[in-house]
Amino acid sequence: MRWTAQPPLGRLRLRRGAQPLSERLRPRHGALPPLLRLRLRRGALRYAEHSWPVTPGAYLLQGRFRCDRPGCPTISCHPALQDWERDASDRLEQVQLWWRRQPHAVLLATGYAFDVLEVPARLGLRALCTLRLRGAAAAPGAGQLRGPVAVTPTGRWMFLVRPGDALRPELADSLDVLQHGRGSWIPAPPTVLPEGPVRWAVSPEQIRWQLPHSYAVQRLILDAREAAAPVPRLPRPRTAPAGPTPGTGVPAAPAAPPRVPIVVPAPVSVPRQVSTLRRAL
Repeated sequence: MRWTAQPPLGRLRLRRGAQPLSERLRPRHGALPPLLRLRLRRGALRYAEHSWPVTPGAYLLQGRFRCDRPGCPTISCHPALQDWERDASDRLEQVQLWWRRQPHAVLLATGYAFDVLEVPARLGLRALCTLRLRGAAAAPGAGQLRGPVAVTPTGRWMFLVRPGDALRPELADSLDVLQHGRGSWIPAPPTVLPEGPVRWAVSPEQIRWQLPHSYAVQRLILDAREAAAPVPRLPRPRTAPAGPTPGTGVPAAPAAPPRVPIVVPAPVSVPRQVSTLRRAL
C-alpha cells in the first residue's frame, strides 16, 4: 500500500463560489456577534421567568435600529411591535419565538411589574452611594431600599421600584427626573445602544429580584439633589453713606476710611566707587 502525502490545509482548493469557514463564521458588517445574540435571548427569557413583561425592540444594524415595519422613521432604540404594550408578554414560548427570528433589543414594559425612576448620573451615583453607606437599613416606615439599578451608556440611571406610587411634587418639577409607568418602556441589559451596552449597577440577582418602595427611593434622590446643589454665596456688604439716613434721623453707619494709595519709591542709582589707587594717581 502506498501512502500519499496530504497537501497542507492552506493549499486545499475550495469549490467555485464557496466561502472559507472563517468568513462564514465572521458576522456581517454592522451585525451583532453570535455570542451577543445568545445573551440577548437568554436575558429576555430570564426576565420573563420572573414575570417581568418583555417586548422585543428594534435590532441594531450598521449603527441604527431597524424594526422592519414599513415606513418607520425612527432610527434610535424603539419597540419593534406596533402594539408593543398590548403584546408585551412574560410567556417563555412567545419570548423564545421573538428572539429566534431577530437579535432584538430587550425592552421591559413598565407600570405592571415595576415602575422606573430615571435620573442623571450625578444624582444616581450619590443615591446609590448613600444606599450602600446605610447598609440597606431604611428609616422607620420607609420600607425596603435595595433594588435593581440599570445604567445606560449615555449616563442615565434607572431605579426599579414597586409600581403604583406617583412622583413627589419636589421631583415632578425637575426636567432631569423621569418616572416610567404605564405606557412606557426601558432598555434592559444586555441591550447594546450605539453609544455602548446597558449594564446593571445592581443586578436583580443581587437582591433576589425584590423591589423597593418608590417613596423610599424618591427620598434618596431628593437627598442626593440637595447634596449636589451648589452652596449659595453670601453677598458682599455694601458701605453705607456717611451722615444721618434721610427721613429717619437715625445716624447711618460710619463710612469706610478712604484708601491710601501705596507709593513705591523709585530705585536710586549709586555710582560705582573708584578704587583708592586710581584716586591717588
